[in-house]
Amino acid sequence: MPKRPNLVFLITFSLLLSACSPRDFLTRRLAADLIAASETFRAPRQFQLVTGVIANKDYLSPDYLVLQHRGWISATTARCPAVLAPPPCWDITLTPSGVDTFQSLIAPGDAEKPVFTIPAARRELVAITGIAKQGNVADVEFTWRWIPLNEVGALLYHGDSQYRSTAMFRDYDDGWRLIEGAPHPAQPLDEALKNAEPTQ
Repeated sequence: MPKRPNLVFLITFSLLLSACSPRDFLTRRLAADLIAASETFRAPRQFQLVTGVIANKDYLSPDYLVLQHRGWISATTARCPAVLAPPPCWDITLTPSGVDTFQSLIAPGDAEKPVFTIPAARRELVAITGIAKQGNVADVEFTWRWIPLNEVGALLYHGDSQYRSTAMFRDYDDGWRLIEGAPHPAQPLDEALKNAEPTQ
């Protein structure tokens, strides 16, 4: 007879466990899965190249300097339109090796445009570094890095640099959810990724 209470307890405990969803408990694994699967996190990093006349501040940006050093673009001084003053301004053109590099990355019909955008890198989650829960909300700190998608991405985004961000989670009736871009007093994921701090 003493075994019957144990059996009742086991049956009750099993029923309670089966009523729980895997999303009822905010573990590091669940947080990592939700962040990595989110639309915001999966959105590729776009690189925009402007050819033709550009302002000096744009020409001196790190991206343009790297492209010039690689030999993909060349520049000559040009007269500044009123909207780009003060001088100097620069006339940017793709070199033959730049054309070879960008040609397969540009969308059909964009080759003749002075501005084109290409996907250059995607995010990769490195680790969940901490979870701070308070009631039905939680802040999840995580590290991530850029993974280049092509030659341009490999030149501009180094996979060895890591960034630290914090994402907001909320516990709903169906379990924990990631707050992506909805208005909220805390920082949604899209803002957290923009404001990421390098860890090194």
